[in-house]
Amino acid sequence: MFGQRDDTNNDSQNQDGAPALPQAPFIGPPPTGTVLPTETDPITPMTEPQSQTDPVTPLHTPSIVQADTTNDVTGSDDLARMKQEALQHLQPLVDTLQQSPEEEFKTIMMMIQATDDKTLLKKALEAAKKIADDKVRAQAMLDVINEINYFTQSSERD
Repeated sequence: MFGQRDDTNNDSQNQDGAPALPQAPFIGPPPTGTVLPTETDPITPMTEPQSQTDPVTPLHTPSIVQADTTNDVTGSDDLARMKQEALQHLQPLVDTLQQSPEEEFKTIMMMIQATDDKTLLKKALEAAKKIADDKVRAQAMLDVINEINYFTQSSERD
């Protein structure tokens, strides 16, 4: 019969003579919402929300924080204005900077690219000519040529 033990069988063997497996009581499926641990997960108790209105934040979900930009003084318009102001102040000071010819060339090229001021191309070419390293000077000349190409192509489109 079910649920009764047959005392005639040996506890350590079944009817075929094979060792008997221990009988665990049938508990049934876990309750709904229960998370079963895996081999790598520690067993942690699950908590239920206090009420339907309590938000439940899923694990491993990054929270998204919206920045308040209503009083942001560094908006894109402000940044563009500050950049133009800094460039206007920098232009007359470039000659006073104590830079190597390579650094001077890079500074002038940065100013050209930031302002689209093609009048600085002659100054960039002169700075490039002063660079001692042949490879660096050659690259500087290519950069000047690329900028000239940029201005000639953009003027043809206008």
